[in-house]
Amino acid sequence: MGRISGSWLGLIAILATACAPPSTAPVPTPTPPALVLGEFQDDYGNRFSITPQLWFHQPRARYHIVRWNSAGQYAIAQNDSVNIGQPNRWTRIDWMVLTGMAPYEWGFCLTAYDAPTAAAAEATPAAFRESPKTGCNGFPFSRMRRI
Repeated sequence: MGRISGSWLGLIAILATACAPPSTAPVPTPTPPALVLGEFQDDYGNRFSITPQLWFHQPRARYHIVRWNSAGQYAIAQNDSVNIGQPNRWTRIDWMVLTGMAPYEWGFCLTAYDAPTAAAAEATPAAFRESPKTGCNGFPFSRMRRI
């Protein structure tokens, strides 16, 4: 048997890459709204640290954000593999601005938290922002204040 030259190996690598199935993961949006970034406490006393890449519900639940949709006011995230609930599943986090509720600036809802794929989480109907007291799957949005 003869050897395969370097140029043939390069061609084989290019063809293999071109034939690979496309990724189904959403492309991250690098600029989430400033409103939802930072350190927060909700009206239940829970603390959160939110960055463009991570929604951390302290001390244990981590959601790795793969897409921000600022116009739609939601993010899509994959649940961390060590989360107690729904590890490796997908979550849709809807938010809304709150007016007249100082010190709370905004509220959020885990609209989907156990979706099998990112696309399924994103296809989940939005939380009902017109009724923040019951619009989160029958429950209130969690109100957030900056700390």
